[in-house]
Amino acid sequence: MPRFFLSRQMLENPLPTVTGGDAKHIACSLRMTAGELLTLCDGEGIDYQARIETVSPEAVTLSVLAKAPSDAEPPYRAILYQCLAKGDKMETVIQKAVECGVSAVVPVQSSRCVVRLTAQEGAKKVARWQKIADEAAGQCGRGRLVRVLPLLSYRAALEAMAQDELSFLCYENEKTRSVKDLLCAHNTPATVSFLVGPEGGLSPAESEAAGEKGVPSVSLGRRILRTETVSGFVLALLSAFYEM
Repeated sequence: MPRFFLSRQMLENPLPTVTGGDAKHIACSLRMTAGELLTLCDGEGIDYQARIETVSPEAVTLSVLAKAPSDAEPPYRAILYQCLAKGDKMETVIQKAVECGVSAVVPVQSSRCVVRLTAQEGAKKVARWQKIADEAAGQCGRGRLVRVLPLLSYRAALEAMAQDELSFLCYENEKTRSVKDLLCAHNTPATVSFLVGPEGGLSPAESEAAGEKGVPSVSLGRRILRTETVSGFVLALLSAFYEM
């Protein structure tokens, strides 16, 4: 069933209305008509079954028939700290991470990032990445919108991660502690955060700094993964350990 996000305030109206690009998509691309059903979501975990009352490319009015908690959300909050990657790789990472169940994405500037962004450039990128995250959430049936947070320095990212119940650094040079060992040692955490390095990886000094903050480095196995592959791999592991 098609899914669209509306604010909770709009959903409290007797006849909530979808406008803009979503209305055009319903009317012109999906060619839906009065009487057909679709799903509205408040972006906070509640799904609403709704019936179309009137439809046009400018506005689609609906009546809410029922509401229930979304069953698409994981029982934990997963936060991805992703070091900046070249080209459109960040867009791919965010899109796939949303599909795999991430709760928030934080872009990070680390020492080996080829991409360097000023505060103004970072704000523009985050706005673009947020749009991608919103579209991915609707496409894959998420019950919550995924926030893309402002760019952080590596040190600031470690400070934030150290506050979470479970956090770790994905580090290809870690030889003794595997991600499996770490996950097996924890019951389902309320919040789990993990950091993924850029194309050039993380430096030994950055791994050491993480350990000093209480954020352990873990190995993801015998193969070295590209930066755009890591988050989906880790989120799949989280799902296997804590959801299935």
